[in-house]
Amino acid sequence: MAERTYATRRQSIINAIVDKLKEINGAGNYLTDLGENVHPRLKFWDEVEEFPALHLNAGSESREYQGGGYKDRFLSVTIRCYVNEEDAVDALEMLLEDVETVIEDNNPIVYTTGLGTSISTIQTTINSIDTDEGVLEPFGIGEIIATVQY
Repeated sequence: MAERTYATRRQSIINAIVDKLKEINGAGNYLTDLGENVHPRLKFWDEVEEFPALHLNAGSESREYQGGGYKDRFLSVTIRCYVNEEDAVDALEMLLEDVETVIEDNNPIVYTTGLGTSISTIQTTINSIDTDEGVLEPFGIGEIIATVQY
């Protein structure tokens, strides 16, 4: 089977980001230890059982058509961050900082297609970072919205 040049790579990109986020282990430059608690599907805060946790979702995808048949693809990615700490605001800030560090350090990111080909994205841009500002303490919920161009 031949690979399509401009087919969507939504889940492949999400899986590559999940793999990189799993490196957040509290060692070195990381402030938080996630263990393996990074998942390629969103959950609501009342469904999360282990903290801290990250849940990702591939959102809408758009195309920008260039000359010569070339197409840029833009994938919206939501990274939902969950903590359960006495000082949830600080714990969430540290987790968000770790996530941002991983995104910046792995930009562009290499992902593997369904047929096993390794390809690099063009750029990942963080569009917004938002939190619950401590309203749900001892729980904390943050959200990073990013756009992956590939």
